[in-house]
Amino acid sequence: MTSPLLALTADEWESLCDGCGRCCLVKLEDEDTGGIHYTNVACRFLDTATCRCADYENRERIQPACIVLGPERLDTLEQMPWTCAYRLVHEGRTLDRDPESLPVTGKVVSEQFIHEEQVVEHLVDWVSNSEPDRKE
Repeated sequence: MTSPLLALTADEWESLCDGCGRCCLVKLEDEDTGGIHYTNVACRFLDTATCRCADYENRERIQPACIVLGPERLDTLEQMPWTCAYRLVHEGRTLDRDPESLPVTGKVVSEQFIHEEQVVEHLVDWVSNSEPDRKE
C-alpha cells in the first residue's frame, strides 16, 4: 500500500499535526499481549498548557522514547493514538474527529511529578491506539 503521506511536502507534513499532545503521553506495553496502554502522564518536555514540546527540534535526542514521525517511519503509526491525523490519513480514513476534544490540556500531569512505579496507576481510556467501538 502506498501511503498518501508520502506525497506530502515537509510543510504539509508538519501542518497535518493538530498539536493535541496525545502522542506525548507515557505509554505502557502489556507484556502478555503487546498491547499499548496510554496514561495521563505527559512527557516532561511537553508544555501541558500549549501541548507543544519544549524542544521540538531536539526531541528525539532529549527524550529517547519520543516517537518522531516521518515518511520514512510510517511503521510507527500503529503506536499513535487512533485520533492521530497522520494515522488517519495513512489508513485512508477521514479526519472526522472533534479537534476541540483532542488536546490533553487540563487532563494530564507531567512525568516530572510522578514516580516511575506510580505510572501504572495513571492508565486512561480516553486515549487509545485503537478506535473505540461505535454504537449504531
